Amino acid sequence: MNEPDREPVIAICLLAALADGERTPEEQEHFARITARLGGQDISELVARVQRGEVTAAGAAGQLGSAESRRTAYEMAVAMVYADGEANPSERAFLEQLKQAMALSDDGLAEVDQEAESLSRAPLAGPTPVASPPPPKSEAPRPSQAGIPAVSHDAALEAMIRQQALLAGALELLPQNIASLAIIPIQMRLVYRIGADYGQKLDAAQIKDLLGVLGIGAAGQVLDGVARRILGGLGRGMFGRVLGGVVGGTAGLVAGAGVSFVTTYALGHAAKQYYAQGRKLSPADLRSLFERFRGEAEALLPRVQQELHAQSRYLDLGRLLASIRGGPTG
Repeated sequence: MNEPDREPVIAICLLAALADGERTPEEQEHFARITARLGGQDISELVARVQRGEVTAAGAAGQLGSAESRRTAYEMAVAMVYADGEANPSERAFLEQLKQAMALSDDGLAEVDQEAESLSRAPLAGPTPVASPPPPKSEAPRPSQAGIPAVSHDAALEAMIRQQALLAGALELLPQNIASLAIIPIQMRLVYRIGADYGQKLDAAQIKDLLGVLGIGAAGQVLDGVARRILGGLGRGMFGRVLGGVVGGTAGLVAGAGVSFVTTYALGHAAKQYYAQGRKLSPADLRSLFERFRGEAEALLPRVQQELHAQSRYLDLGRLLASIRGGPTG
């Protein structure tokens, strides 16, 4: 991404975050965080202007220097709009106006919208996704074998939480912009599965409430991911072609992988204790528990770096997205 394109891309992403017409405390907090992460007085002033309504999508789009950078900005805006669920009429209107302002051809853009929408509707009750195709039936491990004790319920949940945290981190290492949007349904399905194992019947609203209590709301996570991609200067379209050029390496993506691993690991373990205790923990106790597990995950992170990179190398994004949205994996 060329340096002159950064500010208009940031502006478009922030406008997308506000397109639903609501400015929640979480969004305000993350706007401040974005300002700190992206740095510089110019960015601080830009965020303030966006919040005051002084920046328009058409104006920001007009500052982008190429069709590739406009497409990158559009894909990131789509990710922001669908971060916390299906788009409402205001958000759909914003995306349509943005597309028109950017004068983009519909070369795959409809599929970008459809993929994001299908992920926002991903069923909670599906199987937990995996990074690689399942082994052939002849090689699949049997549930139990003579002389080998069965894996305990706790150990099975621990293994699942770790695997899903690794998967979430690996997604952040992928250059495709849509990859980050898959992290939210992975986290929600993880919580749903843990709750079901303890006899809890959860819906999407209850899970989002839990994430909100822990301070890891969907919109905030995607907004942070977008910031890392802007900082890293790396953007790649849903279907793999480079967008906006590659400058500045992939440091932002590597940092994002660590954040997503830590967040998902801590979320899974906090949810496990919360539902095991019959949802009796107070919000303060739940946040304290989450912070404890976050510290544990941060200590574990250096030892799983190679696993994160290995998963990202053999992760089939198309197959994974299909498994999340409940379609055939091909």
